[in-house]
Amino acid sequence: MNTFKVHLLSANRTFYEGECESLVVPAVDGQYGVLAGHSNTITAIVPGRLAFRIPGEEEQETAVSSGIMKIEDGEVLVLADSILRPEEIDEERAEREAADAKEAMLQKLGRQEYLSAQAQLARAVSKLKIRRAYSRGGRR
Repeated sequence: MNTFKVHLLSANRTFYEGECESLVVPAVDGQYGVLAGHSNTITAIVPGRLAFRIPGEEEQETAVSSGIMKIEDGEVLVLADSILRPEEIDEERAEREAADAKEAMLQKLGRQEYLSAQAQLARAVSKLKIRRAYSRGGRR
């Protein structure tokens, strides 16, 4: 399979840089897949499951927060607030974050506060889905 260079960067670390066979990111209108030779584009990333395959390895799943993906001249750059491996996710903390966000959404908030709580809930739910799938299947 053909490969392409990928840079997966979060706000506080370089998550992965190197060759990649495939990449799937959560976008506003659904899952966005990338293979070698993809045309140049820029797209927004929403909280969800980011999966990528390094040559010779199994697909890796991560939880990603909001961000952006840029594809230019055969290289892919993903910039996100956070990218976490399933084993890095604290399930209890994510459950508390989800509960706090739900509670905040029930309060009579201004539009900005409501949208912020909604985004917090999306991030927490994404983390929980990735962590629980990993725990059930022992996936890496």
